[in-house]
Amino acid sequence: MASLPSLSYISATDLIRLRPSSKLAIVDVRDEGLRSDLGHIAGSWNFERDNFSEKLPAWMGKLEGQEAVVLHCGKSQHSGPACANKLVEHLATLLSKKEIEAAPQVYILEKGFTGWASAGYPVCTCGEAFCEGC
Repeated sequence: MASLPSLSYISATDLIRLRPSSKLAIVDVRDEGLRSDLGHIAGSWNFERDNFSEKLPAWMGKLEGQEAVVLHCGKSQHSGPACANKLVEHLATLLSKKEIEAAPQVYILEKGFTGWASAGYPVCTCGEAFCEGC
């Protein structure tokens, strides 16, 4: 039987360490305007919080094969954790229906984009929803 998806926090430092050796998706749930104006984590994808739940089933194909998914918003205090919980619930449903065999580990980025950028980690300003890593 497949294990239920879990949810925990990850620091920017731990994410940097995990990133090169894992199949990892970083999901920015801020709206496109903030992402464009302030930048985003290089290599991240944009799944906006306003339509996260309704578009989640369509986005599952993008997450296929990922070992971990890291979600964040500006500070990871509200929208990032809320969307991460929705993702965990959706993954649990898919597992119970046997629509997927395994679920990725789900993380919330501590301090969100603000913490990432202020720590000096790579930030991109491309306008792509699925950034290739600037």
